[in-house]
Amino acid sequence: MTNAAPTAPGLISDPAQAQRRILRVLVASQILSGAGLAAGVTVGALLAQDMLGTTSLAGLPSALFTAGSALTAVTVGRISQARGRRPGLATGYLTGAIGSAGVIVAAVLDTPVLLFLALFVYGAGTATNLQARYAGADLAPPGHRARAVSTVLVATTLGGVAGPNLAAPAGTLAEHLGIPHLAGLFVISGAAYALAALVLALWLRPDPLLLARTVARAKEADAATDPAADGGDAGTGAHGGVVLGALVMILTQLVMVAIMTMTPVHMHDHGHSTAASGLVIGIHIGAMYLPSPLTGWLVDRYGRMKIAAASGTTLLAAGLLAAAAPGDSVALLALALALLGLGWNFGLVSGTAIITDTVPLATRAKTQGLVDVSIAIAGATGGITSGIMVAATSYPALALTGGALSLALLPAVAATARRR
Repeated sequence: MTNAAPTAPGLISDPAQAQRRILRVLVASQILSGAGLAAGVTVGALLAQDMLGTTSLAGLPSALFTAGSALTAVTVGRISQARGRRPGLATGYLTGAIGSAGVIVAAVLDTPVLLFLALFVYGAGTATNLQARYAGADLAPPGHRARAVSTVLVATTLGGVAGPNLAAPAGTLAEHLGIPHLAGLFVISGAAYALAALVLALWLRPDPLLLARTVARAKEADAATDPAADGGDAGTGAHGGVVLGALVMILTQLVMVAIMTMTPVHMHDHGHSTAASGLVIGIHIGAMYLPSPLTGWLVDRYGRMKIAAASGTTLLAAGLLAAAAPGDSVALLALALALLGLGWNFGLVSGTAIITDTVPLATRAKTQGLVDVSIAIAGATGGITSGIMVAATSYPALALTGGALSLALLPAVAATARRR
């Protein structure tokens, strides 16, 4: 194996220099993967609705690719723990590319079973896109971890915003190739994920997790009794920190996926075009990632707990606005989805920082993978129940329920803050 070679101390004398290079490579891969993950969000539900002829199962695609991301999260985490971030992330993106190809084949053959299986595999790209944020924090000092995470997250914005807005031209291209219109974005998705895997496989050197372990061992050798020798990774109240960080990210993911999944269907039912839905989802994905540098600074400056609490209140505002917005108002729906993305961003950055602060390097990647499994399961739950709830009640009822659920973050954060 060549993975450990770049982490030899003689090859990298300055971890800060290595961190800058690692962030540049991660940014490049995230731009590509952002375009890849946007496909399922934008047209996955519409493709299923078109094949099945019913809205009640329109949330199933989101549930499937988030369930697929759960399996991938633990797999990527274990590969990363054993062999480094580079092989773990590259494998995840390549799997997402294979899933995209499967969606295209399913659409051509008009086979719902194959579509659902392919969407499950496609979910690997979503999980890997999120796992990459941990790689950005491996070498970062404790006081800059949230900013390192946010640098990786914000790179997703370019691809994530551009991807949905390519829905119309991608659909036209797909029709020329004999592929159903709605499957056009998955052509872009497959290519984007494959390129992201290639970028990481070739250029993510040194491997951030392996180098972080090397640096930690060197510090321990120099000052075995220095409690700061491991960069403060052990943290205080590790178990409580993992539970709180996971809870913050689980609730924000559940609420975000549920409302986001049914917004394109809600808009379609009110006569809006695929391009209009793509615009709203593009704004949403931009709000999920674009504020990341500011969020990272806020988390590092004012603390993890305050921004976690801000996540809950922002998601409540998003749910209230989505419920109140007229179905024919693209502007208000776009604003609601922007707030939804911002609340998710607050929760993800603060929750990730809490997890990274409290989990030691020896078990970091595996624990992070398990946490992301819980997040993916929450997303799958939100996706599958959103369609059922809208079919039984309405989209406004779904939005109100999601907003109210997000308030559960506040007592959890307050309880943890009191214990500290």
